[in-house]
Amino acid sequence: MPENILKVFIEKGFLLDKEMLDFLNEFGDNKIASELINKIAIISKKKVITKTLVNENLEKIRPFLFELDNEKKKLVDKYFVNLSISLEIKKETSLENKKENEEPTLKEKEKKNFVKVLSSPITTSQKIEVGDFIKHFRNRYNLMKKILQEKSELNNLISIDKLTGNRDFSIIGIITNKQITKNKNVILEVEDLTGKAKLLITKNKDDIYEKSKEILLDDVIGFKCSGSKDFLYVNDFFYPDCYLKDKKRTKEEVYVLFISDIHVGSKTFLENNFNKFIDWLNGQNANEKQKEELSKIKYLFVIGDSIEGVGVYPGQEKDLAIKDIREQYEKLAGFYKKVPKYIDIIQCAGQHDAVRVAEPQPPVGDDFGKSLYEVENLYLVSNPAVVEIENGGCIINGNHKIREGIKVLMYHGASMHSIINEIDELRLANAHSTPAKVVKHLLLRRHLAPSHGATIYIPCKEDPMLIRDVPDILTTGDLHRTDIDSYNNVLIISNSCWQSMTAFEEKMGNVPDPCKVPILNLKTGQVRILDFSGDEVSFDNKDKEIIEGVVEVREVSNVKWEEGSIEEPVDLGVVNEEAVNFDKK
Repeated sequence: MPENILKVFIEKGFLLDKEMLDFLNEFGDNKIASELINKIAIISKKKVITKTLVNENLEKIRPFLFELDNEKKKLVDKYFVNLSISLEIKKETSLENKKENEEPTLKEKEKKNFVKVLSSPITTSQKIEVGDFIKHFRNRYNLMKKILQEKSELNNLISIDKLTGNRDFSIIGIITNKQITKNKNVILEVEDLTGKAKLLITKNKDDIYEKSKEILLDDVIGFKCSGSKDFLYVNDFFYPDCYLKDKKRTKEEVYVLFISDIHVGSKTFLENNFNKFIDWLNGQNANEKQKEELSKIKYLFVIGDSIEGVGVYPGQEKDLAIKDIREQYEKLAGFYKKVPKYIDIIQCAGQHDAVRVAEPQPPVGDDFGKSLYEVENLYLVSNPAVVEIENGGCIINGNHKIREGIKVLMYHGASMHSIINEIDELRLANAHSTPAKVVKHLLLRRHLAPSHGATIYIPCKEDPMLIRDVPDILTTGDLHRTDIDSYNNVLIISNSCWQSMTAFEEKMGNVPDPCKVPILNLKTGQVRILDFSGDEVSFDNKDKEIIEGVVEVREVSNVKWEEGSIEEPVDLGVVNEEAVNFDKK
């Protein structure tokens, strides 16, 4: 077999080192092996294919590796596990994996779920130097620049080193300093790849001045200016921004659930309430009609902090009901195993999970979370991650069928605390209780952690926190509050928690809103909030629906489970399917 593989690749003009030869030999599929080598060769432009070369280009070939079956993924893990690379994040629910004596349910036979991990960045262990940060920020700048160059408002674009004379022009720069003068004017220091400049925003230009209060360090912004290099006046400015022309809908009725911050293992974990949620998923006390409606739930997103963790903060041991982190994951896996198998669970990590704190955070590994890998309908992805669902089943503009599915950007949300503290409007409005307002700022900047120091991060050649492709849904956790909103046709879902108020939250004045579950109808775009905090399952008394470009909140009476289905009609007016354009201020 090795001789055959060698012969094939020698004929193609490729040379393999011993480790790659051994890997491909175990692979046992010449066709897939050939495709892999071709992709590596095209990307790297190398003829000598080594294990190191594959490692260096892993992110670019990752989509190809995701399509492999589980056995081949295990082989990949075997050869690259020393670099903390895990490809076992795309688990297929397969009837062949069931025990021989276990008959699949009717729903399992009919399962047609589609889950594809589009982005799950995992950085390898390496020595970090100053040059890595330079590459990181240059990559961010160059991508933002490409986006901003497409804005028609930024006419006469030039680089900073080309500034001459007194004229009108536009520049694209990254913010390196921001000052307020004694006269309350704003002075910005910006730079591009060619030089530095100082920009003045006067308080006399009311709209621009108010907008400038939101500018953060390291923002990449396009400026319309006048003046000379020595003294530049800002006439207007623009962020990269996120915008979707059309809203995707599914042709068939499909439901998606969103939760986060379960905190299994904490003394404040609301276990009874979470069990109530699991029982509800299984149709406890439901009639046939209600069971049919429940069967339309196909996806459950879990946005980080699934367990309480160990050693996350000083003195945490006194707050733990389960002090062994593996036991915490075992209990979590026990809950997941009770979720109906026709529901795919997609989980990313958070600060409390057994992964590094630095972002991007890798998926939970089998060293601590071994029990999770026994859950056949569970996908473990990084934080952040982009996941596509319902590929081939979506339409736009009512009846136009499209190939691509709905893209969900998952981000736990560690950076949001910093953004709230840095932007006066958010801080004074106590935006911890309205997380969607914070998420809008991430979408506006097309970056999940725009300022250096907003989170602990690992610099990469390609900034993994950039929002390269605009998602259909951006879902977050961390702030322990439910909030639903829309921004330029991007649906924002901020999630609740399953933990009562902690001592830290009490100290910070943050009041959690536990046991709330947003449920999204992919056919209509309607979002409702299920409340599992009381004795009965009910709709939250603030049922939210996107109407005419704003989020309208109307009071509705609680709907007991026994009184109706999860589709109990509530008069919220007509949903406007046109583009939502929120004021950026």
